Amino acid sequence: MLTEAIHGKKAVATFDEAANSYLENGGSDRFLGSFDEETGKWTGLMSHLVGVPLKDITQARMNEIGKALYPNVRPDTLNRQLWTPFIAIWSHAERMDWAQPKRWIRPKTPKGTNVESFGPKRVGSYPVHYNVAWEFIKGLGVANATVFTILFYSGMRPIELFTMDTSQVNVKNRWITLPKSKIGEPRGVPIHEALVPMLTDMVKNRPGRLVRTSDNEPFTIFDNAGGQMKTAIIAARLRTRIFDVAPYTARHTVSTQLVVEGVHPHKKDQILGHSADDMSRHYTHVPQDPLIEAINKLPTIQEWLGQDWMREPVKHVGRWAKPLKKAEREAGLEAFKAWAAGRVAA
Repeated sequence: MLTEAIHGKKAVATFDEAANSYLENGGSDRFLGSFDEETGKWTGLMSHLVGVPLKDITQARMNEIGKALYPNVRPDTLNRQLWTPFIAIWSHAERMDWAQPKRWIRPKTPKGTNVESFGPKRVGSYPVHYNVAWEFIKGLGVANATVFTILFYSGMRPIELFTMDTSQVNVKNRWITLPKSKIGEPRGVPIHEALVPMLTDMVKNRPGRLVRTSDNEPFTIFDNAGGQMKTAIIAARLRTRIFDVAPYTARHTVSTQLVVEGVHPHKKDQILGHSADDMSRHYTHVPQDPLIEAINKLPTIQEWLGQDWMREPVKHVGRWAKPLKKAEREAGLEAFKAWAAGRVAA
């Protein structure tokens, strides 16, 4: 207490204090680890940082923790399971004035054709063409098709969409306000013109949670990772014979397509929520024309835009996908086996 009184909270705040404050303010506990009541010990990231002052955490220390917790994993796995939760807590500590701002170095995926591959990429970690996305969406019921459509034309993280309310959508000015992103920062998301009819109907006729299940109920969130879509996605894969589309595919697709369309990297990062300087935080609620112009460069497919549920998603939310017949299921499973075998061989 004396040290804190003299030198301030930055001199004494520990990582677990920051983590607890982060969780109390709505942060996710995913990948932080769990506490064993019998042994009185933590697992995961917390096992390495409980009681450690924030001022003593260095890049070298975090690199060593990464090697200890996740040896021989891909850079994207290490980012997702170590660096994303850690930086979210550190950013919270900065806002509380408990920690000095730091620029942490995340692992990067190796570039070049001579990089050794350790197996096929995880589904959802790479982009697809928009025509492939549409063919897959045809295999979904309206509720899930709506979710995928918004993701493919916004680049939002699935968790951001699942927890959104219609009050956050300003259709007139083409802007969505997210008070808290995955890393705890507020951000704004431009609305693609293709989503205008859909979002207009949702805002007008569906107060509360923006996206709903086919029973017109909010999606249940499981471990901060979405929910209630797994069965529908599996069935859609069997119907369409497209096996490499998942909710997170949309985010990678938007990112890649913006690059293809020549959008400046800074604008792309702002759209995806990668860029959060003091200025962008200050204007989270203010629609930004350059970002709206950029998101509208994403390609559209007329058949997709012409669906009745694109105009009236609330009215058609209860429409299920056509049930799979036994022969279709068996044929789909055979196609999946061939696809999976080809990935392993590659």
